[in-house]
Amino acid sequence: MNVSEEEKDPAALKEEGNVFFKAGDMQGAVCCYTRALKLNGSQAESAVLYRNRAACYLKLEEYNKAEFDASKALDTDPGDVKARFRRAQAFQKLGRLDQAFLDAQRCAQLEPKNKAFQDLLRQLGAQIHQKSAQLNSTDARVQQMFSLLLDASAKDLDQQKAAQNLVVLSREEAGAEQIFRNDGVKLIQKLLQSKQEEVVLSALRTLVGLCTGHQSRTMAIVNDLGMEQLCAVMGSGASTVSLAACHLLQVMFEALTEGMKREIKGKDEALLPEPSKELRSMLRHLLDMMPASNVSGPGRDSAINLLVKQVPRKSLKNLDNSLTLLVIDHGLKKILEVAGTVAELSEGPPLTDNSHMSCSVLLNKLYNDLKSNKERENFNKLCEEYIQQHFSRPGLDGKLRSIQTVSVLLQGPSDVGNIMLEMSGMMDAVISLCASEDVTHQQVAVEALIHAAGKAKRASFITANGVTLLKDLYKKSENDRIRVRALVGLCKLGSAGGTDFSMKQFAEGSTLKLAKQCRKWLCNESLPPTSRRWSVEGLAYLTFDADVKEDLVEDKNSLLAMFELAKSEDKTVLFAVGSTLVNCTNSYEVEKPDPQLVELAKYAKQHVPEEHPKDAPSYVEKRLMKLLEAGVVSALVCMVKQESPALTEACRECIARVFLALVERQEDRGTVVAQGGGKALIPLASDNTDVGKTKAAQALAKITITSNPEIAFPGERIYEVVRPLVSLLSLECTLLQNFEALMALTNLAGISDRLRQKIIKEKALPKIEGYMFEEHDLVRASATECMCNLVLSTEVQKLYLATGNDRLKLLVLYSGEEDERLRKAAAGTLAMLTAEQPEICARIPGTTTHWLEIMQALLLSEISDLRHRGVVIIQNMMQAEKSLAETLMESEALEILSVLAKGGEGSPDQVSKIAQNCLDKAVEYGIVRSREGKEKCVDMSHSNV
Repeated sequence: MNVSEEEKDPAALKEEGNVFFKAGDMQGAVCCYTRALKLNGSQAESAVLYRNRAACYLKLEEYNKAEFDASKALDTDPGDVKARFRRAQAFQKLGRLDQAFLDAQRCAQLEPKNKAFQDLLRQLGAQIHQKSAQLNSTDARVQQMFSLLLDASAKDLDQQKAAQNLVVLSREEAGAEQIFRNDGVKLIQKLLQSKQEEVVLSALRTLVGLCTGHQSRTMAIVNDLGMEQLCAVMGSGASTVSLAACHLLQVMFEALTEGMKREIKGKDEALLPEPSKELRSMLRHLLDMMPASNVSGPGRDSAINLLVKQVPRKSLKNLDNSLTLLVIDHGLKKILEVAGTVAELSEGPPLTDNSHMSCSVLLNKLYNDLKSNKERENFNKLCEEYIQQHFSRPGLDGKLRSIQTVSVLLQGPSDVGNIMLEMSGMMDAVISLCASEDVTHQQVAVEALIHAAGKAKRASFITANGVTLLKDLYKKSENDRIRVRALVGLCKLGSAGGTDFSMKQFAEGSTLKLAKQCRKWLCNESLPPTSRRWSVEGLAYLTFDADVKEDLVEDKNSLLAMFELAKSEDKTVLFAVGSTLVNCTNSYEVEKPDPQLVELAKYAKQHVPEEHPKDAPSYVEKRLMKLLEAGVVSALVCMVKQESPALTEACRECIARVFLALVERQEDRGTVVAQGGGKALIPLASDNTDVGKTKAAQALAKITITSNPEIAFPGERIYEVVRPLVSLLSLECTLLQNFEALMALTNLAGISDRLRQKIIKEKALPKIEGYMFEEHDLVRASATECMCNLVLSTEVQKLYLATGNDRLKLLVLYSGEEDERLRKAAAGTLAMLTAEQPEICARIPGTTTHWLEIMQALLLSEISDLRHRGVVIIQNMMQAEKSLAETLMESEALEILSVLAKGGEGSPDQVSKIAQNCLDKAVEYGIVRSREGKEKCVDMSHSNV
């Protein structure tokens, strides 16, 4: 690729960066300085570039980067006072006050008369004194808590209060440091052995405070406490304690892995040991919990959940999958021990209803994190060894364990499950055990058959061989546990055509009969929750059929039963509920074929998908209303809150899709917000599939447009809405999504300066400016409206003050466009800018030769809002400079203002007053003469000017 001479010249790039910096475009400046650094060969010039980039990072609040760049500049020139000052500022923001004070002191020595250096030195002195006093005060409180907790004669209630106070102290940095320095970890170790649950919980929560975001303390605590004790607490029977221990281990993981990712800067941090030893220790202990019989079911689920969250890479851009490889090499077979355990058999660790699903999710995440065929082959080999080892054992127990393991793999990394299913004798064993008289054996085999039916390789085989078997089980079995599973198998096979009305697997009415039976079992509270969950699985397949959707939403008892299951302890039902609701609300993607291609396909006698008549928009709208009446929002909110691997990204996407469908009608948005939907959408917009994030963000946009954002998202939550909305300002999103995001951001930008700053910080400004050039009228106008509210920020005003760009020209030209909405937005922006920054007024005549015509057209407009904006701009221009007033009064503007000042029909009082103010200003300048009469008016002849 050819590079222009200017791009090759570091000096030109540096100058370009300086222009961006002065204009307030910090990202643009950083980009130029970074490119210049790559091309520059001079150490002295590089030092200046690093120093300049440090200034940008300070403005962007990226203080670690600012400190790093300033240090690089000082490595070349220790006497660079600007670089040292910037490093001092970065150290101050990072809380490294001692280092900041030393740098500020050196700056003051080099330039004693510099007021900025002296001010920073005074600030730092006060902050250091305050921190010292705080530490002394905290030290006394810590000692008091310790004394009470170590006093054997103290009352239980007093000790519980002391332990709770310790938690509060640990959440402050000063308190956490004092607890740590005063051998607090040893005390906490004793508290963990307490028989009082409240004390143990407080001890765990105090450790969370000590470890949060602090790598070195976390490493010391892992080494001092030992993972055995923490894993033992997590594996205990008390679910509250187990969850608290799980949260602690998650915080520890995050502190250690963040330490691995962070660039090591500064001497103190460079001395820290590599955290991988502690991470390996944590992983090995978690893996050892998998097959351990002394670990409770909830404790094991917590360990699996931790591995799901912490081991696989968050982004494939990160090339390091070493944690995944470590887990596979040292623990895959231990995970398969859990996967292959059949709860009703005595052999194997204790499980919960969620354990198998959690295993499926973990195995899928690990498999998807592998980078090469060699790594995947190793995964397959380890699975095959484990399954073969048990399958070849004499007796049925080994075969059942093998089949159960294959079931779990089919729900997770299905490619691996398919390979295992093709092992010699496996499918024969499944078919054979389906006919077993032992209900447990039969259940394991039927579930494996059902999971296999969804996989493309096996579906045709099972359709040919399994339908008869499943029908026999459904009709002849006396056990509802088997019948409901057989029914799901039939549902799965019967839904192979999806939403295609013309592709039905079974005879007319069969799917309705199956669905009716599913609803019957769903409402049967005498059945165990796991069996009722299977009936929802059946509905998830059958609701591809619009007749089934209609019957389900009409059956309020079934809806309520399904929503109750969604809120229950059995998290494995989440995806089935989500899928059923996606089908009922038609919130899945439907590609409408090109009509010409359809005609061609018919001519060629090829299959053409057909939409069911009851999938028409009018039917869908009625179904949405029925779901809202039944309480679907509260069920979705509960589903989002679930801390379980079963709440997979695919499940989150389903929930986001349903929420978007529910807020489609403006009149339903208030109901969704009132029942907690707004709050639930925020995490869905950040932790989801790419499609799910977009759907959740669009739902947030729709709510923000029509609801009061301060009520819909109270407190700090309103600031969390900004990032998802900005994510919709992308070329990958539809124009509708762009438009709704701009409308929502316009509402937020009009609320407070803090929200405007948040929008700017999320790098939305360049995107909004880009959409001001969009061809679509509504998108262009909404982007300009958003800018109209953002110009209340001084940072945005500076962009318009900066020279060398066409920002101001665009506003002036848009004020003369035919599109009323665009004119209002542009003229409103000009009115505010000229009021806030009077020096902009003098630059308006230089934007275009038609500026005067545009201003006069605003004054003459039949639309009162445009006249109002016009007279405000004229007033601001006249107040800014006498020469501008003279230019305006020499034009037809004088006559128009005189007419407007008289008021009358179609001219609001406000416009008349402002027009009169303009005339009064002209008189004050001596440009025109006034005449006093019954009413104040202006002599149209000019004074000598």
